[in-house]
Amino acid sequence: MCSRFLSFSSLLLLAALPCLAEGTSIFRVCADPNNLPFSNEAGQGFENKLAELIAAKLNAKLEYTWWSQRKSFVKNSLDEGKCDVLMGVPSTLDSVSVTRPYYRSTYVFVTRHDRNLHITSLTDERLSQLRIGIHVVGDDYAPPAFALARRGITQNIVGFSLFGEYGEANPARKVIDAVEHGEVDVAIAWGPFAGYFSQTVKTPLDIQPVSPPTFLGIPFTYDMSVGVHKGNEELKEKLNDALQSESAGVRQILLQYGIPLVH
Repeated sequence: MCSRFLSFSSLLLLAALPCLAEGTSIFRVCADPNNLPFSNEAGQGFENKLAELIAAKLNAKLEYTWWSQRKSFVKNSLDEGKCDVLMGVPSTLDSVSVTRPYYRSTYVFVTRHDRNLHITSLTDERLSQLRIGIHVVGDDYAPPAFALARRGITQNIVGFSLFGEYGEANPARKVIDAVEHGEVDVAIAWGPFAGYFSQTVKTPLDIQPVSPPTFLGIPFTYDMSVGVHKGNEELKEKLNDALQSESAGVRQILLQYGIPLVH
């Protein structure tokens, strides 16, 4: 049992978490072991840092269950009771209960600065003549490819697997490297991937939010939240309180990792 000598406020924060030892609880997180900039087993991702921040606020011991974030990730992790929390889920995800959003990001265009392309819109006529790198998620292209396909732009799209080969480190960065090396003229990537990996290249890159933000009902901009089991409203509210009180620290971590933030 948790110590009865804990302060009342501490008890309120810890009530929704499993007890570990006197005065300490467990903050159980399911995360991908190889998915930078979000998470990895070495704790180098920004979601790792955010989980550490929340755990410290809750006076809880952070514990991970590692599971590749592919198809059925929620079912095989949170739904199976392997953890209590998923970091960084879309706020519209209806299979979990979500906190208030703690960041909002968007798909972006990535180009070499020395090319001076300044592409900002999916309706830009030049896209039909440029090599466009886009992530492939499983068997499907990332959402912006749908807008391009409606314009008849398919032959010049180059797919880059978001998952890569088994054990491959940082497969998501390949599309950004392809822009740097001139293998594609422009990449369209989810903002956190683009912002983080663009910090690590030698050639300066330009990043511009994709417009329009929605095409035929398909959004390219998303609010992101922490997810918990449906019905665990107590834990959700504790997380909301922690995220609110640590909002400055949350923003600092996001900016440190180069995450494009939009309103």
